[in-house]
Amino acid sequence: MTGDRKQADQDRASSAEPRERPSKGAAGSVQSVDRAVSVLEILARHGEAGVTEIADELGVHKSTAFRLLGVLENRGLVGQAKDRGKYFLGAGVLRLAGAAAVRMDISQEGGPVCRELADELGETVNIAVLDDDAAVNIMQARGPASVTAQNWLGRRTPLHATSSGKVLLAHLPTTLREGLMARTLPRLTEHTVTGTVALRGELEAVVEKGFAVAVEELEVGLAAVAAPVRAHDGKVIGALSASGPVYRLTDDRLTELAKRTVAAAVELSRRMGYGF
Repeated sequence: MTGDRKQADQDRASSAEPRERPSKGAAGSVQSVDRAVSVLEILARHGEAGVTEIADELGVHKSTAFRLLGVLENRGLVGQAKDRGKYFLGAGVLRLAGAAAVRMDISQEGGPVCRELADELGETVNIAVLDDDAAVNIMQARGPASVTAQNWLGRRTPLHATSSGKVLLAHLPTTLREGLMARTLPRLTEHTVTGTVALRGELEAVVEKGFAVAVEELEVGLAAVAAPVRAHDGKVIGALSASGPVYRLTDDRLTELAKRTVAAAVELSRRMGYGF
């Protein structure tokens, strides 16, 4: 074979697969993430697909598509039918979708409950969910008597120093709860409980009483009470809390708030399907 013919054959072979621009550094990482998401979208659209089909839709070499699928499979986001070689969305996608659905559902169903409780108590009412090692507030309503201008929406707060956090922490599986408590817990005020033994005792009381109280543990001058919100299967998926200044939330007032907050959390749990 002459040199010219050999070069022509090589050119034709290389053109059989899509050309890819080399990517490096951050740009390459972003491109890989974009392609991985595209793979999930392709599988969601088709139900299942082979490496060749996915590579064609992405406009990449089969080897690139295979590497992407391997990473996604290792993370449980895709699976492979060994008899057909086709790939499909894995259980990991359901796990992520379920977590997102819970947040959306509790926000939607919690809105009316939050507003009604805030109007009734005259205090700020929040719904918080677990976010790794913190509680994040996803819903807020302010009552007419609220004097604080602080917006808690979207704020991540420590589990050990807030009423919502204690509720969420108290209902975690034992191994996970103990692991979080074994970390160094920051002392935010002189009232913050940071000792493992003392905190464990508080969490046991939270489960027994059905609510948690935090008085000046996160911020001086702030008191709060929270109760668990449950999903249809009984799992605690959030915490409903009412908070206000300590000069207004005396011991007697906190007891009353606890009773009403628990009742509202039960109503929200019912809306989430618990008790049916």
